[in-house]
Amino acid sequence: MNGRYSRQELFSPIGIDGQAKIRTKSVLIVGAGALGAGSAEALTRAGVKRIVLVDRDYVDWTNLQRQQLYSEEDAKRQLPKVVAAKNRLNQINSEVEIQAHVMDMGIEEAEELISGINLIMDATDNFETRLLINDLAQKYEIPWIYGACVGSYGISYTILPGEGPCLNCLLDKIPANGQTCDTAGIISPAVQMVTAYQTAEALKILVEDYASIRKKIVTFDTWTNQHVQLGMGKAKKVDCPSCGANPTYPYLEKSNALKTAVLCGRDTVQIRPAHTIEINLTEMEKRLLPHGEVRCNPYLLELQSGSHRLVLFKDGRALVHGTKNMAEAKSLYHRYIG
Repeated sequence: MNGRYSRQELFSPIGIDGQAKIRTKSVLIVGAGALGAGSAEALTRAGVKRIVLVDRDYVDWTNLQRQQLYSEEDAKRQLPKVVAAKNRLNQINSEVEIQAHVMDMGIEEAEELISGINLIMDATDNFETRLLINDLAQKYEIPWIYGACVGSYGISYTILPGEGPCLNCLLDKIPANGQTCDTAGIISPAVQMVTAYQTAEALKILVEDYASIRKKIVTFDTWTNQHVQLGMGKAKKVDCPSCGANPTYPYLEKSNALKTAVLCGRDTVQIRPAHTIEINLTEMEKRLLPHGEVRCNPYLLELQSGSHRLVLFKDGRALVHGTKNMAEAKSLYHRYIG
């Protein structure tokens, strides 16, 4: 027992048989920020078969304080997070297949990405996407692990379809104060704590030790030394549209898909085309040169025009920085992109 996973195999709840199971499992991680980067690294080192990584953003200097997979060079190059993550994860464990998707995961993308997935890890920054994940998990009976953090506070909960309440059942019971990392800041220990809770639960699921899964929501504050576990068994709703007796999976309906959204706590609007398109970034760069300062790499294009900065991805999605006004953002998108 001197292989790369030997110390994990020596841990009796996993053992050789559990490690063999881990090597057959695929995990979808939605979000490649602080939580996503931490979970992706931990599961890559643990030796899962495949990680499907989805994120809509690129590496920024503000990410480097806590998002452990990324470097200054990634921020200088403005690499999409999943591209930078894949580069690093491949160096950590070449045995693990890393699939990187630069996209804002909507309903259609989610239905395609779910094929062959054994577990979904939440590393998002908004409840619209989490509720989509929740309905997806309930429909296809795939376990998923909710996680969030801000400031020195963190929260995690494991959801097993068919057992206990789902996220939709718990919406009025999840502790939240409306703050974001951009308004309240965040310290890396809070990230690492949530990542530890999420990945420990992930390993239990991957080795199929369901009896050991924590059935409670855990919340903590690393600065004020608070730690609370809340039992949620009685919160399950028989008439829940996501997990009840007659589920309709409302968040998988296209009418609920957001095409324009103000990003969490940021002076930024995301514009997402109703239908996926393919942008020739080289041609677009030439077209936009008269309108301001333009930078381009193989994954995205950046236009600085006055007080606004527009970042365009190959699938037609754009981040309009410098405004929270959706109408203004749409106007800028149509003016420059069409």
